[in-house]
Amino acid sequence: MLSLDKISELLGKESELLLQHTSQTIDKSLLHLPSPETVNEIYGPSSRNPQVLRSLGQLFGSGRLANTGYMSILPVDQGVEHSAGASFAKNPIYFDPENIVKLAIEGGCNAVASTFGVLASVSRKYAHKIPFLVKINHNELLTYPNHFDEVLFGTVEEAWNLGAMAVGATIYFGSENSDRQLVEIAHAFERAHELGMATVLWCYLRNDAFNKDVDYHLAADLTGQANHLGVTIQADIIKQKLPEVNGGFKAMNTGTSSYGKLDERIYTQLTSDNPIDLCRYQVANCYMGRMGLINSGGASKGAEDMADAVRSAVVNKRAGGAGLISGRKAFQRPMADGVALLNAIQDVYLSKDITIA
Repeated sequence: MLSLDKISELLGKESELLLQHTSQTIDKSLLHLPSPETVNEIYGPSSRNPQVLRSLGQLFGSGRLANTGYMSILPVDQGVEHSAGASFAKNPIYFDPENIVKLAIEGGCNAVASTFGVLASVSRKYAHKIPFLVKINHNELLTYPNHFDEVLFGTVEEAWNLGAMAVGATIYFGSENSDRQLVEIAHAFERAHELGMATVLWCYLRNDAFNKDVDYHLAADLTGQANHLGVTIQADIIKQKLPEVNGGFKAMNTGTSSYGKLDERIYTQLTSDNPIDLCRYQVANCYMGRMGLINSGGASKGAEDMADAVRSAVVNKRAGGAGLISGRKAFQRPMADGVALLNAIQDVYLSKDITIA
């Protein structure tokens, strides 16, 4: 298990900024923080039926982070989202779905998230050994020219039949197709809950207009609002990229354009420049943490991956988030190294020395 000294070493020059930070924005006392009683105390009083609570209990009760209130999930849907060749060329063993599931199990993950095809191909062998999370929609990259639109690849019933504990989906908020996606996924999540499955929503932004002087797809204010829309359709867990900037609403409101609604206190009182405070604004938009926020691990950067993964986990945990969902950093390397990286992420959440800011 990683020591605090090792974690500090991996954080490098950001160590003090992230490990010593005390938030002066949204006070931690206002948050519903992850705990061993998360399912009973947070999800229990909601309208979710006993079967959904059982599925959430299995998700939170599996892997190295079992019964801590935190999650570590391995997502491998990139065979569709980024093309199989581009995703698996670095490590071709993951063309075989069984190796994806093996990595999640050996890596101590709470669940493995992948496509209908991947999980169905090995479901009888593994569905009872680790919770399956089926990603039900994708953006495919064979349409010419490429476009960005998440479409359903199967039904919620198919996911239930192959033994899934949960379904996941993406909505590209801000895109021209977001209204259709919102309606589709709201209905899909309703059906998933009827069948007793948990739901995870990838609340991503997608609009060329968000690329200005900086990439506002990663703005705390815009991603926070995407999260708020996600929990509104009763997603149990929100997946979001870590924020890197702020002021997306301001950037869109220039000249004669009018976009969204904002209040200056978003920037002066509810956030600061510290990465933890930017992430806390995302947590606040998940009903103050009632619905868990898991942040994305991001693309593989080679030698930087271990440090980057640990950094993401520290930011998420100290902000009040519920875990990390990291794929490419883990599967685009030898399996033993992928297991070590997943374990390092989990070590951050298991560390009693790393607390809420």
